[in-house]
Amino acid sequence: MGKEPITSKYIEVRESDIHGTGVFARIKVPKGKKVIEYIGEKITKKESERRSIALIEKNQGSETDGAVYIFEVNKRHDIDGNIPENTARFINHSCEPNCEPDVIKNRVWLISTRKIKEGEELSYNYGFDLDGYEDHECKCGAKKCVGYITADDNWPKLKKRLAKKKKKEKKEKKKADEGKNKSKKKAKK
Repeated sequence: MGKEPITSKYIEVRESDIHGTGVFARIKVPKGKKVIEYIGEKITKKESERRSIALIEKNQGSETDGAVYIFEVNKRHDIDGNIPENTARFINHSCEPNCEPDVIKNRVWLISTRKIKEGEELSYNYGFDLDGYEDHECKCGAKKCVGYITADDNWPKLKKRLAKKKKKEKKEKKKADEGKNKSKKKAKK
């Protein structure tokens, strides 16, 4: 039989409105607490990249399979958290998170950034870069949600890209509408 999932007095796992399975506060969590450790196999950066690419290619197009649970520990190593015991892998992204990861002595912990109410879903910002941001739509529902899973220091660039994209789409729509109107006028003559 396999190992038991890692837990803590603060958490419980259940269905999430954000995405699939989530981790929730079983009791009130004070600010600054180590909520749960993110565990897994310690691997090299090279192995990390290989696994990430292989998993993404294998599960392309799937909304439920293919999640990559690799966490950066330092310049040489990552943790592959894709193991059944790693309950922390179920913590979802949010644009207004209540936790943040912290590497303490080469161990990854999720730390509460504010008081968390009993029953509240735990979340952290996954910190993705902007490459391929369109493949990572955010469904956190936060007031400050930017629509995509990316690090908050990327938000100004993302907002510019989205505004530029919207402007281009509006321009193309206007051009298409003008073409339709010209066709209708010609048909009336």
